Amino acid sequence: MSNELSFTVLCEDCDDRKEDLQWRGYEVLGPCAEDQAQPGMCVIRYRRRAAAAAAAVGTGPARDAAAPALAAESFEEPPATATQASAAKAIVNLFETGQVLGDYGAVTVLPGDTGHLTYGRSQTTLGSGNLAVLVDRYCAQPGARFGARLRDWRASLKARDKALDRDQQLHNLLRACADDPVMRDVQDRFFDDTYWQPALRAAARLGIRLPLGVAIVYDSWVHGSWGAMRDRTDRGGTVQQSGEKEWLERYVDTRRDWLATHPNLLLRKTVYRMNAFRGLMDQGYWGLELPLVVRGREISLATLSGVPPGCYDGPQPGTRPLAVQSPLNRGLDVRLLQLGLSLADHQCDIRADGIFGSGTARWVKRYQQVSGLPQTGVADPALVARLAAV
Repeated sequence: MSNELSFTVLCEDCDDRKEDLQWRGYEVLGPCAEDQAQPGMCVIRYRRRAAAAAAAVGTGPARDAAAPALAAESFEEPPATATQASAAKAIVNLFETGQVLGDYGAVTVLPGDTGHLTYGRSQTTLGSGNLAVLVDRYCAQPGARFGARLRDWRASLKARDKALDRDQQLHNLLRACADDPVMRDVQDRFFDDTYWQPALRAAARLGIRLPLGVAIVYDSWVHGSWGAMRDRTDRGGTVQQSGEKEWLERYVDTRRDWLATHPNLLLRKTVYRMNAFRGLMDQGYWGLELPLVVRGREISLATLSGVPPGCYDGPQPGTRPLAVQSPLNRGLDVRLLQLGLSLADHQCDIRADGIFGSGTARWVKRYQQVSGLPQTGVADPALVARLAAV
């Protein structure tokens, strides 16, 4: 039927997503079905009810595919301030990428990870189809600096082509996109739609209002299996029966035991997430009062207001020569030079990290050789400008 929509999630998170859809006034169409192309993933079909369709926020198939638009049905949000919300997100950013503000250009492929290629501040995945949705949203923005360059990969992203796990040209392009404020804004909105807002609704339904509790729920929505661990924790008493702090302590312990004994070795290695939450509980940081220290990193007003790590807003390409020197040249022009080298030569295995080291100089020299230029390994402003435009 014409108003039918669908999206793909990990099978273990299927019930949580259906519950959230129903809470928002959507109709889930039948049981979920395993995605034949991606074992371990489920396809959820749903449609707007008449009232929800009239009140939905946002339009377009790209938005609906990843995180259905919010229905008008209201819910009581936990009374977290904007700073507390930022602190909660920062904790999960540290878990996901090791950075307080997240790593907008993070590109990761872990052996055995069913999500395959993952990208961005909160690591959205190729396997779920959400990476394609994120890229589509970015490309739909009129000011997207790299939108045209991403065009050649969009069909493969939508097809969830596993060959993209090894596509260094795409990886470098995604890294470069982090320098575009438009991509950073799109990522913030995307991850809020996909994880933060559902986590707020789940916390409100359960009666969790403490900022640290909201952070714990948010982490589980990002990491997976919130509903299963919630139900297991409820066996010892609900939030109303046990009290919020006692329930959250029991939830963290329950989830830690589950992670520590999980057959997936990658999940076993993530028990540090629950250890970090238990440490905050033991120190009494239920309100996420700043400053906090999580996994050895400070979360404070200063670190929350800084420039995201690994993002460059200058110098512009062609404004200086680039060569190996001390300290190493870093910046937007280096990143775009590296990206140009990568796109010009399929054999180039350069990593577009925005740092001009010996590896970058070696690929500059190779490009100069192929182009009939003096093989200096130094990129003069004209060469930088030429490669940045590739």
